[in-house]
Amino acid sequence: MGRRHLYLLVAGAVAAVVVYLLYRQFFPELDLQQLLDDFANLLGDWTYLVVGVLAFLETGAFVGLLVPGETALLVGGAVAGQGVISVYLLIAIAWIMAFLGDTTSFWLGHRLGREFVLRHGPRFGITRERFEMVEDYYDRHGGKTVLIGRFIGVVRALSPFVAGSSDMKYRAFVPYSVLGSGLQVTAHILAGYFFARSIDAAAEYVGIGALILGTVIVVSVVAVVLYRYLRDPANRERTVAWMDAHRATVPLVRLGRRFRPQFRFAVARLTPGGTFGLEVTTLCAILAVSSFVLVAYTAIVTGDAGPTPGDQRAIDFVNLIQTARLTDLAKLITVLGSSAVLLPLVAITAVLLGLARRWTEMVVLLLSATAIWVGVDLFKDAVGRPRPDGGLVTVSGYSFPSGHAAYSVFYVWLTVTIAVRIRPSMARGTALALSGLALTILVGLSRVYLDVHYLSDVFAGWALGAFCFAFFAVAALLLGQLRKN
Repeated sequence: MGRRHLYLLVAGAVAAVVVYLLYRQFFPELDLQQLLDDFANLLGDWTYLVVGVLAFLETGAFVGLLVPGETALLVGGAVAGQGVISVYLLIAIAWIMAFLGDTTSFWLGHRLGREFVLRHGPRFGITRERFEMVEDYYDRHGGKTVLIGRFIGVVRALSPFVAGSSDMKYRAFVPYSVLGSGLQVTAHILAGYFFARSIDAAAEYVGIGALILGTVIVVSVVAVVLYRYLRDPANRERTVAWMDAHRATVPLVRLGRRFRPQFRFAVARLTPGGTFGLEVTTLCAILAVSSFVLVAYTAIVTGDAGPTPGDQRAIDFVNLIQTARLTDLAKLITVLGSSAVLLPLVAITAVLLGLARRWTEMVVLLLSATAIWVGVDLFKDAVGRPRPDGGLVTVSGYSFPSGHAAYSVFYVWLTVTIAVRIRPSMARGTALALSGLALTILVGLSRVYLDVHYLSDVFAGWALGAFCFAFFAVAALLLGQLRKN
């Protein structure tokens, strides 16, 4: 950290204290909550568009170099905190648009290369020094820059482009982009959301915030100095030798030596390159998305059991396309997601995996299937959402989430497991995996067509099934890797 940056941070801390004192002295009766209410009502539903566009442009067009993307996310979260818009929908839109921005930047980098940026970048504030700084960071920290770089301004704006220009595989880029954009977007929106809901209390603690900022500055400076010093192997050896010679620091050395293999293992998993790291990262991305969808829809329908705006649009569309032939086809497809079909399929698949000595896959299947069956019942009882009126087939029980949609994720798991783990070299493995995905989608949509589930029930069912399979698959991979080590 340069001296100039340190001075700027100290000046920021002093400015925070000055602002707090001026506010207490001259504006004791200023209604911050009313100001925020007025601002939120002014933006209204336009917040979705503004935040989504800026989240995309931040990396897709390098706008983050000029306008900090965190500002738009914080403002959007504050508007959601006033109850004007849905915080869940805002996060979903910003997450998708941020990922699409990363993808656009990645393919631009893949297509144009670094020379294009070095030649034309200075016109848009992308100097050679800034670009080379990100390249250096990327070279030293590998693929995890895609994930961690989402929280570092200049790195966030340029990292996807550098990943593309460095010939990184897109399939290795996607999981890190999904995780990074999701974590960064959610953190900043929720920060604005919770601040807006208690802005008066927050104003009372600005002085405490300045103290915290000062502490962070000191800790950050010390951490950076130590990191740069210990990056040299000779310095690390001298430091360890000194700590070994002093009784107070000997336990720290022993603790570090004890957990050094585990630490290296965890760091290695953050860098794509091997099949194991890519599998774990992909599954973690699935966990992040599925858990968000499940939690968001649960919170939404718990507060209002009626159809969401998306549900109503799906209902209107179904009413337009319903025909006798489509109804017969939907009744046939929906059976493929029933317990009567899937329980025997799961049992047969588990037996075949056992005979083939694929114990890991067998255990993951059995644990996931059990968790899905139990989870569907638990969520149905907890939410208690009535089914839509006028169903075309006879059903019973609550509507949320769709059990058929949750159970049908088995088809995705089975086809992907065959294509990726059991027969990785098979021809047309991608087509097999896509066929499983298509079948799962058709089963879920058949429930909406037959008017026995809302679309939100189906999305929540898919999310529950994906979460269970991904969770136990990650656990199995980590346990297997730890056992090998």
